[in-house]
Amino acid sequence: MKKYFISLLLTVSLVGKTMADEGMWLPLLLGQQVYNDMVKKGLKLTKEQLYQINKPSLKDAIIIFGGGCTGEIVSSKGLIFTNHHCGYDAIATASSVEKNYLRDGFYAASMNEEIPTSLSVQFLVRIDDVTKEVLDSLKGLSGAERVQKQAAVLAAINKRMSNADESIETRVSSLFKGNQFLAFVYQRYSDVRLVGTPPESVGKFGGDTDNWEWPRHTGDFSVFRVYTDASGKPAKYNKENIAYKPKWYLPVSLKPLKDGDFAMIWGYPGSTNRYESSYGIKLATDINNPTLVKLRDARLKYMFEEMKKDPAVKLQLASSYASIANYWKFFDGETKQLLKYDVYGQKQKAETVFTSWAATRSEYQTLFRDWSKAYDAWRPYAKHRVYMSEGIMGSPLIAFASSLLPLESVLARNSSAADIQKAAAAADQARKAFLESSNKASDEKILATVTRLFYEDVDKQQHPVTFYGSLKNQYGALDNDDTYRRYAADVFTKTMIFDNARWSAFIAKPDAVLLQNDPAFAHASTFVTNYNSKYGPLSQQFNAKNAEFGRLYLKGVMEMDTVKAKMMYPDATFTMRVSYGNVKSYQPRDAVKYDYVTTSRGLLEKYKAGDYEFDLPTQQVELIKKKDFGQYMDPTRKDLVIGFITTNDITGGNSGSPVLNNKGELIGLAFDGNYEALSHKLAFDKDLNRTICVDIRYVLWCIDKLGGAKHLINELTLAK
Repeated sequence: MKKYFISLLLTVSLVGKTMADEGMWLPLLLGQQVYNDMVKKGLKLTKEQLYQINKPSLKDAIIIFGGGCTGEIVSSKGLIFTNHHCGYDAIATASSVEKNYLRDGFYAASMNEEIPTSLSVQFLVRIDDVTKEVLDSLKGLSGAERVQKQAAVLAAINKRMSNADESIETRVSSLFKGNQFLAFVYQRYSDVRLVGTPPESVGKFGGDTDNWEWPRHTGDFSVFRVYTDASGKPAKYNKENIAYKPKWYLPVSLKPLKDGDFAMIWGYPGSTNRYESSYGIKLATDINNPTLVKLRDARLKYMFEEMKKDPAVKLQLASSYASIANYWKFFDGETKQLLKYDVYGQKQKAETVFTSWAATRSEYQTLFRDWSKAYDAWRPYAKHRVYMSEGIMGSPLIAFASSLLPLESVLARNSSAADIQKAAAAADQARKAFLESSNKASDEKILATVTRLFYEDVDKQQHPVTFYGSLKNQYGALDNDDTYRRYAADVFTKTMIFDNARWSAFIAKPDAVLLQNDPAFAHASTFVTNYNSKYGPLSQQFNAKNAEFGRLYLKGVMEMDTVKAKMMYPDATFTMRVSYGNVKSYQPRDAVKYDYVTTSRGLLEKYKAGDYEFDLPTQQVELIKKKDFGQYMDPTRKDLVIGFITTNDITGGNSGSPVLNNKGELIGLAFDGNYEALSHKLAFDKDLNRTICVDIRYVLWCIDKLGGAKHLINELTLAK
C-alpha cells in the first residue's frame, strides 16, 4: 500500500483535533508526530524498543490472555500477570467446595503444583498491510454483496497466512470502517497454568457497588505461567513441558508515583465505535442500552438471590454473574454520559459540516438522506433484537434449548443415521456442560420475567403468532405475574432436558416430534423462528447498509480534512494498541476532587467484616493495621498504595493490560474505567476519562506478605 495512504490515516480526524491522551495507536504505524508527543510527555524508550518485527521489543511481552483479555510476561520463566476477573473462570473451574481457591486464594509452592487450565495465550508475531489486496477485490461492490465478498476475502487471507503445525493464526482486522485492512499474525500457546490468585474478597473487593467507580481498592490480579515443549515450541499440556522462555519480559517498578507521571498502556482493547453516526447514538440512548440494562437487571436480581443462599451456588454462578453485571452497569453509565454531554448533538454538528462539503460531490450527496432512511426502517425492530439476545436467550435453559435447533433440522430432513448420531452426540455433550452451570431456581424466575417483559415491551405485531394467546388460555391473564410463574414452572418441570431418563431415551432414538413437543425447546423454537423468519433478514439488511454508509462517511471525512492534518486513530478491534497519558487526579463535579491514588487506610475504611462485597481476609486486616508493608510501602505516604488512575485511553479487552512508566517498567495493571466517562466506546472525554489500575506494589504485597509466595517475587526483576 502507498505510504501516502498510511500517513493519511494517521493524520486526519473525523470531528476535529484529537484531545490530550485520546487514542489507541497501532504500534506498527506509530507516526513520528505521535512518538514525539510521547517523548514530550516523558517517554525514555526508542521506537525500536517499543516495536520491532525481527528483533525483540516491548511488544513481545504483551499477550492476548484467554479469549478477551490482555496479559504480560514478567519473568524469564514465562510468568504472566493479568486481572483477577480475567482468570476468574479458570480459578472457579480449578476450585471445589473442599478446595475453594476462588474464595480462599491459592499460590503454587513450586512449578510442580501449578494447576493446568483450558486457557491459551497468543503472542503477536507481526502485522502485514493487506489493504490493496482487499480493496481491489471489492471494486464496484456495495451493500450486502460487498459484505459477503469482504468476508470471503478476509477468510482466504487468514487461511493463507496461518499454519496449524506451528500454531500460527492470522486474523485480518478491518480498520477505519473498512477503509484499511491489516493482517495480525499470532502464535498460540495452549499450556497455561494457574500459579496464584488472591482470595476473591481481595480480587473482587467492592463488588458491583464499586464497579466502574473511583476511589477503588480492588486487588484485581491473578498469576499464570505459559509452558512449551522441550524445544520451546507451542504444545498441549504435558507434565514434561518447560516454562516459556520469552523474547522480552517486563521489569517491575517499586518506585513511588507522582501526580503527572508518564503512563503508557499496551494491550488489546476490544471494540470502540468513536466514528458512530448521530443516528447510532440516538438508537443506543433511546432503545438498545435501556432495554439491555432492564433485562440484565432482572437476570442479576434472581441470580444474586440464589448466590447469597449457598456457597456452592455462588461458586457455580460466579463467573456468569460477574460477566452480566459488568456491562449492565457499563451500558447504564454510557447512556447517562452520552445524554449529559449531548454527544448526539455534537455528532449532528459534524455531520452538518460534512453534508455542506458533500453537496457538490456525487459519491456523498445522498449519503445522509439514505442513512436516515435505513435507520427509520430498522428502528421499529431494534428492541425486538435486544430482547432476543438479552431477554429470551437470557434464560440459560432457553439458550441451551435453542442450541438444539440444528439437531431438529437434521431430524426433520431425514438425514443419514451417521449425521443424526453425530448431531445427537454433540447435543448430549452440550447438555452435560449446561447442567453443570445450570441453577434452576434462578433460571425459572428469569424465564417467567422475561416472557412477561417481552409481551409488554415488544410491539404486539411482532409477537410469535398464537404464543401469548395460548399462554392466556392455559395459564390466565397476561398482566398477572402468577400466569408467567406457573408457565415457567411447567416448562422446567416437564422438559426432558432436566430428566436424565427421558433425555437418554431421546438421545438413543432421536425423534423430531418428541423434541418439538418439549416445552423448553418449543419456547426457544417459537421465538427464534419468529425472529429469524421475519426480523433477522431486516437486521442483516440494516447492518449491511449501515456498514456501507459508515465506510463512505469516513472515506469522505478523510478527503475533506486532509489539509487540516489532524490526528486520527482507528477504532479498537481487539488488536494490539498502545495509549499514553499521565497519572492524574481529577475533579468530577463541583467541590469534589479525587486523589490519584488510594491506600490501605481507605481499604480499611471500606472494610465490613462478613459483608458480601467489602469483607477482607482477617490476616490482611491484621497486617495492614501493623503496617507490615515491607519494601512495598510508598515512602512519600508511609502507606501501602492500592490503586491509581491515569488519563490513558482504554476499553474492554484492555483488562489485565500492563501500565508502564517512562522506562517501560511495570507500575500496575489496568482493570476498569470511571463512571463519569463511560461514554468512552462512543466518545472520549478529555477531562474526565480515567483508567483505574491496581498498583503493582499492592499486587506484590499480596503475593508476598498475604500469600507467602516470596519465591514468585524472587523470580521478578525489580526496579527500585
